[in-house]
Amino acid sequence: MEKQGVEVVVAHHERATLRAGNMFLKIDTDQARAEIEIDAMERAPIPTPEILWRRPPVLALAALSGTALGRLGEPSTASSAAWAAVGAAVRRLHDAPLPPRPGSGIDELATELDTECEWLAANGVLSTDVITRNRRIAEAALRPWTPVFTHGDLQVAHVFIDGDEITGVLDWSEAAQGDALYDLATLTLGHPEHLGDVLTGYGTAADLDVIRAWWSLRSLRGARWLVEHGFEPNSPGCEIDILRTQALRA
Repeated sequence: MEKQGVEVVVAHHERATLRAGNMFLKIDTDQARAEIEIDAMERAPIPTPEILWRRPPVLALAALSGTALGRLGEPSTASSAAWAAVGAAVRRLHDAPLPPRPGSGIDELATELDTECEWLAANGVLSTDVITRNRRIAEAALRPWTPVFTHGDLQVAHVFIDGDEITGVLDWSEAAQGDALYDLATLTLGHPEHLGDVLTGYGTAADLDVIRAWWSLRSLRGARWLVEHGFEPNSPGCEIDILRTQALRA
């Protein structure tokens, strides 16, 4: 019998995810995140990984079939129909009863945004002009919204498809009551060419300026975390590159 190895999917000082055969092992010393993830997967009306067992700090999940919808910084090979199917699944999630966890409010987001912009400028990660332009774009996202059941981190690598069908969505530890357009923006971050496909499946018109605002806001908020955890947000198609592109379009 061929020996199966262990693949490190992601690892940093907060948590790690390993794949062993047909099982994912999520190791997280913050058990509150695991509780949120388990509760959200049980509530979500769309496919999620099967929970195999839990022995804190480890949560074991069955691997999803198919492949990821895409990767940030890489072109997606998924069809327009697959992107539309994901949009339809996101709509089902947003129409579901709210989860108990409240998300970040406008004031909290604005304060965090100011802090992150100051850090980016002070550490020379981006030019002042790029930061200022994106901060201005991000303002459009800081408006009242009707809360829905959001995944909270709906990046393309967390969505699995088989052909044109969605097989499941991973990593629900950020699930909360939030802005529907934030999920749509996270899903299409770095893949703006598929925004139309997603909205076709979603079935409801969306404010494109707000989605673009969330692209800037998410990238501004996330750049420092990525840098401090050893990731490379400066790669083509990733967060810092997206911020530069957003500034040019502005």
